[in-house]
Parts: sequence; structure tokens; C-alpha cells
Amino acid sequence: MKAVGIILAGGKNERLGALSAIRATSAMPVGSCYRAIDFPLSNMTNSGINKVAVITQYNSRSLHDHLSSPKWWDLGSKQGGLFILSPYLTNENSLWYRDTADSIYQNLTFLKRSNEPYVVISSGDCVYKMDYNEVIAYHERKGAEVTIAYRRVPDSDEIRQYGVIELDENERVTDLEEKPLDPQSDLASIGVYVMSRTLLIELVETIVRQGRYDLVRDLFARYRKRLKIYGYRFDGFWRNLNNVHAYFDCNMEFLRRDVRSLFMGTFPYIKTKPKDEPPAKYNAGAVVNNCLVGSGAILNGNANRSIIFRKVYTGENSQVNNAIIMEGTRIGNNAIIENAIVDKEVEIRDGAQIRGSVEMPLIISKSSKIG
Repeated sequence: MKAVGIILAGGKNERLGALSAIRATSAMPVGSCYRAIDFPLSNMTNSGINKVAVITQYNSRSLHDHLSSPKWWDLGSKQGGLFILSPYLTNENSLWYRDTADSIYQNLTFLKRSNEPYVVISSGDCVYKMDYNEVIAYHERKGAEVTIAYRRVPDSDEIRQYGVIELDENERVTDLEEKPLDPQSDLASIGVYVMSRTLLIELVETIVRQGRYDLVRDLFARYRKRLKIYGYRFDGFWRNLNNVHAYFDCNMEFLRRDVRSLFMGTFPYIKTKPKDEPPAKYNAGAVVNNCLVGSGAILNGNANRSIIFRKVYTGENSQVNNAIIMEGTRIGNNAIIENAIVDKEVEIRDGAQIRGSVEMPLIISKSSKIG
């Protein structure tokens, strides 16, 4: 393969509230059976990239557990592999990663020991399906030094959450600003970058020596006029799990047949770590409409327009409407859950009621006992 892969999965996102208090954003459960990291990691291996580093830091235990065996993503070969890179202490360094560029700098050995000409960098908290070979081919056709994948985001409020780029008539980046107050275009970077491996090493070493640590602000934006940086337009499904609404809406989009078909029914598939559990069981009296239900779940009540993860139990006459119910949660008889995100291993006792709103889903923290 022409490229080695880096997935940036170490960031802290406080906008997810209690959901990210116990896990990295890249470990967020998605679509009844996935974690967010599964999407960029599968994109890497589906594109023939067989050497991938996942850079972790914040609340990384569950992410490390999920990635404990590389074989599920076809990364168990001698020629490549899955490398989990976390901060570590040495006589020369006692710092956590100070930002994205610094996280790469502290692991430059990974790049220096590689031989591939290119690096594909992706964030670990986005749900999408992309063939990176197409981005690399575009990068070569343009004679680019850096290629940034982007998409149009017409909503001016939403685009303020991303890096905003401006392009000339040849798709070359003329300006790049991270999370601007006054966006000058509707083109948002989606956190996928292609560049030369040796150039990345050179530039990261340069900016870190200058006390600069952010990949976008201190490298791509600062060098935008020196480097030949081009934009690659991506029009496929892409969602960033950067806040509670985005996370809730992304999961609910998996109830659409076309979205499920894209990730689960169209080759190459998105892969994940499998669990050895029986299929979901629907007991007499259960009524389930427009739901995704994970393996090992046992349903006795009613469920409508909901994402139900593995090993969830719902009691008789219970009601689950427009909700995300995570792994191992138990819902008692006659309980009601509406417009909510219920984290793992929650116990909702008989008759308890949890009611959020469509505008603001209610979050129930992991291992809570309600009622």
C-alpha cells in the first residue's frame, strides 16, 4: 500500500457531557453494534492500508479494550499491524500530548520506521465511509503536498464547529481557519488529510521546536501559502459526534434503510469487534417498530424508533420511544423512557419514568439506578 494510517483518537470533548466523562469520543457506541473508531479504522483497512496507528490519551481504557485484537479489522499480519500509541514518561519527556501535532511528534518513531510514501490522517470521532485510495489518487493528480477532505455545510451555526477552508478555481486552499466566529465559506474540513510521510515528519519537528502543537492551526493553516494544499470534496455520508445532538441524530439515522445499507450491507463493510451472544429475543407481548436491536437483548415491552444495544432487557408493558439504550441496561415493568440516551448498565426500576424532549434528549449516566 502507498500509505500508512494515523487515527487521532485522544481528544477530550466536554460537549458530550456525561457520555464522554467515562470514555473517549472515539469509543462512543453507534448504531447498536459499533464504536466510533470502527469507521475510520475500517476505512483504513478497506482501502488497503495495513499499518495503522491509533493515538489515544483521554479516558482511553474502553477504547484500548475494544482494540485489543487487531484481527477484527484485518490488521494482524506481519507486514503491518495496529499500533496503539498513548503518552508515556521518559527521562526526556514527562508531558501528555499538548495537541494533535504534538501527539504525532511524540510518536515520530512510528513514521520514521515506516517506508510508505504517504500518510493518511483521520479523526477518530466521525462516522463515514471513504475509499482513501481515491483521495491519494487525487493528491497525486494535483501534485499536492497536502490534501484536505471537505464537505459543504450550509448551516452557518454548524460550520463554526469545524475548520473552514476557502478554495480557488483549481481547488487549491487559499485560506483555512479553525472554528471561526465569522466563516467566510461553507466548506468544512472533515478531518481527513493526505500528505508525504517525510514532509509530515519534517514539518511536525519544525513546529514543535517553535512551541506550536496543533496540526490544523499551527501547520496546515500557518503553512497554507507555502505549501500546495488542495481540497478534496467528499459528498458521502459523514457525521461528527461532537455534541449530544449530533450523537443522538447520527444514531437515529441508522434507522434509515439507506444508511444501514451503506455501512452494513454494501461491501466493503464496516468491521467491529464481535461479541459471542445469541440473537435478540422478542418475547410474547413485545411490540417493536423501527428499531435497531443488538445481540443478546431480551424485549418484553414496546419499543419505537430507538437504538437498543446488546444485552438490554426490557420488562413487560415498558415503553421505549425515540431513545438510545446502551449495553447491559435493564428496564423494569411498566417503565417509560422517551427522548433519552441511557448509558451502559443502568437499572430503571418498575414504573420509573424518564422523559426528555426532542430538542434536548435526557442523559442517564452509566450504572445509575432510577426509580
